[in-house]
Amino acid sequence: MRGATQARWAACAVAVVLTATACGGGGSGGDGSGIVGSSWGDPQNPLEPANTNEVQGGKVLDMIVRGLKRYDPKTGEAKDMIAESIKTEDARNFTVRIKDGWKFSNGEKVTAKSFVDAWNYGAHLRNNQKNSYFFGYIEGYDKVHPEKGDATADTLSGLRAVDERTFTVKLTQKFSTWPDTLGYPAFAPLPRAFFDNHDAWLAKPVGNGPYTVKSYQKGSKMELRKWDGYSGDDKAENGGVDLKVYTDNNTAYNDLMAGNLDLVDDVPASQLKNVKSDLGERYINTPAGIIQTLAFPFYDSKWNKAGMDKVRRGLSMAINREQITDTIFQKTRTPAKDWTSPVLGDDGGYSDSVCGDACTYDAARAKKLVEDGGGIPGGTLRVSYNSDTGSHKEWVDAVCNSINRALGNDKACVGNPIGTFADYRSKASQQKLDGAWRAGWQMDYPLIQNFLAPVYYTDAPSNDGKYSSEEFDKLVDRANAESDAAKAVTTFRDAEKVLAKDMAAIPLWYQNGSAGYSDRVSDVALNQFSVPVYGKIKVN
Repeated sequence: MRGATQARWAACAVAVVLTATACGGGGSGGDGSGIVGSSWGDPQNPLEPANTNEVQGGKVLDMIVRGLKRYDPKTGEAKDMIAESIKTEDARNFTVRIKDGWKFSNGEKVTAKSFVDAWNYGAHLRNNQKNSYFFGYIEGYDKVHPEKGDATADTLSGLRAVDERTFTVKLTQKFSTWPDTLGYPAFAPLPRAFFDNHDAWLAKPVGNGPYTVKSYQKGSKMELRKWDGYSGDDKAENGGVDLKVYTDNNTAYNDLMAGNLDLVDDVPASQLKNVKSDLGERYINTPAGIIQTLAFPFYDSKWNKAGMDKVRRGLSMAINREQITDTIFQKTRTPAKDWTSPVLGDDGGYSDSVCGDACTYDAARAKKLVEDGGGIPGGTLRVSYNSDTGSHKEWVDAVCNSINRALGNDKACVGNPIGTFADYRSKASQQKLDGAWRAGWQMDYPLIQNFLAPVYYTDAPSNDGKYSSEEFDKLVDRANAESDAAKAVTTFRDAEKVLAKDMAAIPLWYQNGSAGYSDRVSDVALNQFSVPVYGKIKVN
């Protein structure tokens, strides 16, 4: 940590003994103007809505932008936000009508064109947006974002503004649940300022959410402040949030305990044994739509040759999930049995049987499968992870120890730490990792489609390992086109069985959202994405 932070830590540690202080975030107490201080990590990419596909950036977008839909923090249900209505007669052609009165924080009115321009920008090849794939269902995407060569169109042919409050969308195929995806930040509107002075917008993003960005110092802190002109019904109940960058979750936890921080939204594994005695009712442990997996480099011919499915399945069976989730995570994780999350429920697509024996520890079978498949390429499995947040070293070491014991080789698996989350994500997204790597997935929206298509569909945006299966892709396409929700879920489950057959990634465990907070704040909760509901937090 930086020297200035260390000095402030010491000052607050003394102050907190004497009386309750504002060291956590600053500002006054119960009048709604207090500032919440929360732990954070630098985002991988600039905070363009269509360019943010990881958790840290997503936390900010959840505060500064609002789209057509918003997911209920408690239930995950997609509810209308800016949308007044989204109508269709054939699950392919949609008419979107937006509510009147919405504005961006710079005073500009939110119109249909605000959405159309933003979506066209997000989709276009030249803008290199991580989430461009989400616009791939709109007609004309193949022209603005071809798989090969240059774009032959500037805008999506299936997207058209009709008047100030109405626009139409034509999809390439039927997608009955498409409206439920529109709470994802990639679909947020953008003001003209984004296009007129892009660099200035990136330095200080302007949105239409309940908070505005006051300042951002990369590697240090982002200050967000309540926007009194916000149009929505979920107005902030505090004066703002200071997101403070930490490269070590234990340091953040220590700052929380010293009164130097109000909220840690990822309790370190090393603190789980004592967190209940430390914080009592100020500790949150709740199910979330998150799964942790080990991904593999299918772009590397050594991992994509015949027999490697047996090796991956053997490695999966060599991992003692029960032991690791009990001892390392103190049962704040649940051993995975599929590639989705239990928060979806059985009706929503969760299955406790699709992975079957491959997700059950069996050392003897694991060793035989790895041998039958030709062995680990290079003799040693390197498991890459970011070492700055998330307590990943502990569990990666435990996974490797379990694999090494099962295979009878203390060099079969080793951890490969990468210093920062941003660097780690860059290497993963640019196919610069070998061996395996941690590939946690936090749902973008509560549909089984989101756990499968963005991660495993051929050339999908978060398919960092470049897994590809024609059978899987066809089943996903068929499920998307299904107008009957129950039949769609059944077809998605069939697609998931293909992942199980190929062992496209190794499911490890489902992750609970965990957080701890100071006695200076109240009404702290995590949504189903494990992100704090910052706007509801009150400063006492």
